[in-house]
Amino acid sequence: MTTAKDLFIIAMDPRPEHSVGQGDLSLALAGAELIDLIDAGTVTVDEDRIVPGEPSPPQDRLLGEAAERLTRESPHERIEDWLWRRGRDLAAAYQASLEEDGELTRKRSGRLSFGSERVEPVDTPARRAAAERWEEREPVLAALASAVGVEGGRPKGAETAEEAESAEQAESAEDSNDFGEEPGLDDEAVTAVVTAVHDAVMELEAVRQRRTIENSAFANLWRGP
Repeated sequence: MTTAKDLFIIAMDPRPEHSVGQGDLSLALAGAELIDLIDAGTVTVDEDRIVPGEPSPPQDRLLGEAAERLTRESPHERIEDWLWRRGRDLAAAYQASLEEDGELTRKRSGRLSFGSERVEPVDTPARRAAAERWEEREPVLAALASAVGVEGGRPKGAETAEEAESAEQAESAEDSNDFGEEPGLDDEAVTAVVTAVHDAVMELEAVRQRRTIENSAFANLWRGP
């Protein structure tokens, strides 16, 4: 499985605190694809530009589609622009692909047959591999998951007081360091992609907040004094 598919499966965690927006996830999936293409030698990164190498179509269909959509003419595309262009509706594409491959299934919530549907991972070797990668806190997967609000560890309240204090100290230490210095993210190109994903998700959230404020102001205008 690719990093993007592993990330999608991890993001399917049903716990409320792990709820992930489709837009955020789509941006992170585009970043995951780019990281896999870097790892495969399909592309390199020159500062913030994506430079394609010799065409070598990946076996995975969606990753191959990503490789085909690379901008090969100079000036090459910026990482941020790639995330927004490739990320458009990408979460829906991955959901459809994983359902087609039997990695996801639809189930109805509640006892009534006409209850709302939900999608959840099927217990397959691919899902178990993704879970193992997540449990081991593989740095790239953990960093991308963190970008969309999926954090590691047990649900809040499950840790002891000592563990909670230790977690707070670790979080404080992380906040004081540059993101690119996170253990395991020692490849400059990968770090550039992960940082761009974080920035894009923050930008998307800012857009959401601005729209909420504008809609609220518009509603108040029509409501009157």
